[in-house]
Amino acid sequence: MKFSCEKYLLLNAIATASRAAAVKSAVPSLEGLLIEASSIVKISGYDLKTGISTTLSADVLEPGSIVLNARLFGDIVRRLPDDIVVISTDERFMTQIKCGMSEFNIVGVSAEDYPELPSVDYQNSVYIAQSELKAMIAQTNFAVSDNEARPIHTGSLFDIEDGVMTIVSVDGYRLALRRERVNEKTEMNQGSFVVPGSALSEVEKIAADSDDLIKITLGTKHIVFVIGDTVLISRRLEGEFLNYKNSVPKTSKYTVLAERKALVDAIERVSLIISDKIKSPVRCTFSDDLLKIYTSTSLGRASDECAVNGTAEDMEIGFNNKYILDALKAAPSENLKILLTSSVSPCIITPADDSSSFLYMILPVRLKANEN
Repeated sequence: MKFSCEKYLLLNAIATASRAAAVKSAVPSLEGLLIEASSIVKISGYDLKTGISTTLSADVLEPGSIVLNARLFGDIVRRLPDDIVVISTDERFMTQIKCGMSEFNIVGVSAEDYPELPSVDYQNSVYIAQSELKAMIAQTNFAVSDNEARPIHTGSLFDIEDGVMTIVSVDGYRLALRRERVNEKTEMNQGSFVVPGSALSEVEKIAADSDDLIKITLGTKHIVFVIGDTVLISRRLEGEFLNYKNSVPKTSKYTVLAERKALVDAIERVSLIISDKIKSPVRCTFSDDLLKIYTSTSLGRASDECAVNGTAEDMEIGFNNKYILDALKAAPSENLKILLTSSVSPCIITPADDSSSFLYMILPVRLKANEN
């Protein structure tokens, strides 16, 4: 194998494919990248759960393939001068990397030792703008569970109905939901599937802030995201996902309007005396057009106030500060509606303009009377 290409194209391809390469594995080839040269160059990473392949333009003099350690290969190319990189291999899998006056010779592994990426039996496809899917993942993935006892909730539910795609993440303490209309090219009118949160994190990183479309292809056991020249393949999660439509309360007793940034700033200030080791709920009291925020830990006490529009008749409700901040920071609107019923009922956060584009539900923390 022998080919040459621009350094920045090669480096970008390595960085993308390396996201799926195993950091440490009993199978050494999984720590590497599969490089295949034909009319173009294709670079793939695969950890047996998620696979990422991307292509780049190159001048291929001799077709062939090789597996190179992802970390070493990436470090070498990153340090090369900004010039044309020439890569060649011999029959003993010795790989030469040349650029300008720099030259490296490293040992590769036969491509035959690299596991084949799974093939996907095509069922349906969904199209959506890269920028929209990127935002939807960022605004829901924080609520994906890390509890392997319920594997289905370690992913996000994609629910498609009548041209609208809803992404839902839950972890037992909170729920995050985002909706967007899909592109008219979408074939699936109705259906649902669950994608691992780890795979969605990589999709978010690869997707661009553009209107270019992502194609999501659904198979019986796998899901494929086609993002420009990059293909990400992930297994689907199987099981019974939470019935989110029945889990979110349909009515509430109180409605309070608030400015997102003001809420975030006030809760962040109070949270300065809370840490992973020193935990305490943030106590929120909703009075007439005013939200009072208070907490107390072994480090001391902190309080703040935030102007709101509405009242909950001095109802006090407690929250895990991280959970409420995650939701507020992710909310794609500066003006929010906070729906409350009681100090032990879920708190719902939606857009103030009554659109259904997002919804966050947070379960409160039970407060002790002597914590004041």
